[in-house]
Amino acid sequence: MRIDLEGKVAVVTGATGQLGRVMIRTLAECGADVVIHYARNKAKAEELAAEVIKIGGRALTARADVTDFASVQRMARRVTREWADADIIVNNAVIQYNWTTILEQKVSDYESQFRSCVLHNLHMAKCFLPGMIRKGAGRVIGINTECTLQCWPSQSAYVSGKHGMNGLLQVMAKEVGAHGITVNQVAPGWMLSDRDRALEAAGKTPQDAERKYAAMLPLKHRGEDQDIANVVAFLASDLAKFITGAFIPVNGGGATLPAWA
Repeated sequence: MRIDLEGKVAVVTGATGQLGRVMIRTLAECGADVVIHYARNKAKAEELAAEVIKIGGRALTARADVTDFASVQRMARRVTREWADADIIVNNAVIQYNWTTILEQKVSDYESQFRSCVLHNLHMAKCFLPGMIRKGAGRVIGINTECTLQCWPSQSAYVSGKHGMNGLLQVMAKEVGAHGITVNQVAPGWMLSDRDRALEAAGKTPQDAERKYAAMLPLKHRGEDQDIANVVAFLASDLAKFITGAFIPVNGGGATLPAWA
């Protein structure tokens, strides 16, 4: 048994980011034609495209502001015009900001998280779901976070946005299931990524923080970016055709129930 995405068009937002770049490589290795979305990092997007082409895959780079409907619409029209309607969308992009307490957090940070979590997913749905409905099949995969299950101090803006995203995607799963479209979420923990590997090579790994985090996990170690990409590829495939509305923590068991349960 293997994950076979041959002939599928997959769009990954935030594809140049720490997790997104591994999703692109993995989906391409499974045979998907990949659309590498980026907001600013054109150089990384082109580097990823070259990697995909080198292994015999197809790649298209696409710049868009996921918080702006017209911008996402232009990207979707380009994908359809140059290739075909997308079969898979992975909503991974999010705006970064500095975390602090609710009383200290800027109102604009809550607004940015709403735009990049809720409106991002809304725009992608409005622009790509019609094509999936025409095909009678599709995969929507949202990248959420274990923080949604934790609700720890200083997470409020991020968690607010991600909870809104969860609500939108849970409703979406019920609305589009009859069209053969599944809607699922992957919730990463604090995963090892290229950034961590670079810090380790420079001798700057935050070892105390890593030890404390790992000690909380039943598996007693941090996961890898590849662990996230593996679950995304599974959910994108026919192996997961009867899974929808799922919220899947990929975090070593660190948070398996909502904080209020």
